[in-house]
Amino acid sequence: MFVFVCAGCGAELTAPLSQVALPVHAHQKYGNGIQLPVLMEPGTFAVEPEPWGPPWRKGEEIDPDEAAARGIHAPVHALSYGASGAVVIAPGDTRGTLLLPEEHSGSCCGLDGSDGPNMACEACGLPVATRIDDCSLWQAVWLAPDAVRRHRVDGAETAPLSWAELMEEGKSTPPFEPIATWGGRLGLDHYWSWSPQWEAAAGRALAHLLAASAGRPVTVPDGLTAEVFRRALDTLLPAGPPARRAALVGPGRHAPDTNADVDILLVPVHPQTGESWAPAGATPAYLVPLPFGVWLQLAFPEPHLPAPASGVMPDDVLRDDPPAPRSPYLFRADPEVFRHTLVRLPAARSPWLREILENLTPYLRAGLF
Repeated sequence: MFVFVCAGCGAELTAPLSQVALPVHAHQKYGNGIQLPVLMEPGTFAVEPEPWGPPWRKGEEIDPDEAAARGIHAPVHALSYGASGAVVIAPGDTRGTLLLPEEHSGSCCGLDGSDGPNMACEACGLPVATRIDDCSLWQAVWLAPDAVRRHRVDGAETAPLSWAELMEEGKSTPPFEPIATWGGRLGLDHYWSWSPQWEAAAGRALAHLLAASAGRPVTVPDGLTAEVFRRALDTLLPAGPPARRAALVGPGRHAPDTNADVDILLVPVHPQTGESWAPAGATPAYLVPLPFGVWLQLAFPEPHLPAPASGVMPDDVLRDDPPAPRSPYLFRADPEVFRHTLVRLPAARSPWLREILENLTPYLRAGLF
């Protein structure tokens, strides 16, 4: 575990924190006027390896070779030229900081962080972090990498959970959740919809599925996996050529027989280390990453009784709790997470993928994203 201290005076700025993987939805902007919750769990931090935050440069101002050197393989609207290594924590884990209220321009219902650091060290006044709590953004505090230092906490070593331990915990991410709004529709302050985390996870996974397809159709398992991916894959990929098959594989769910002609594996990402699960031995299949909680829900969906049980409930009978409400809308992958992921994959140099990236607007209007 670590605490972060001010680079100027050494004052402690956080509670003791353990490192976890950066959530795929860390920079997601969801809807309009939506009240998103806190991004990070208490007592954790994650690191953004890429440059993040201002200053920004427009895509047309960036030489293609310069972009390629940063791992960008297709045109982008803009790139950050801020420092890499920003650390994100829950707002409640900050210590010894003061808000700079004058650094808030561009915000709507809160702070959006567009002006850079808006929090200072209470002891010396050095700007050290950016708080974000505006509508449609995940609430978080981003520590500026050039203004803080990481100190290890003695005697607080913790090893990451094994895949078996993660499976035993069984912490899945529900596909549907109540979305809180500022002045909701029909007088309500929330409505049930697809989880923003699922939309972000699908945006990243869909980019990988297209890259793995090599321009051929891709089939996915029936059920919730098909509900999330099939409409987009059938729309974005051509019909006709022999299809590539994708399967859900991971801990407790064995890889299909090699004779089954499975080309793509949908696998979980370890929530602490950020490493993708991989089958033992070498595999020619393309590994598509999914957040562990999303993958667990897809791989082991929770069953529900077709009818309520009556009388005393035996041990081997499921409770008759009604399932959570479903969204009335078709699933949409997050377009910005999709774009962010795809331009960083070498496959994005392919003309057919470039065409998809350059023509996302019609797909947005069609409700695909």
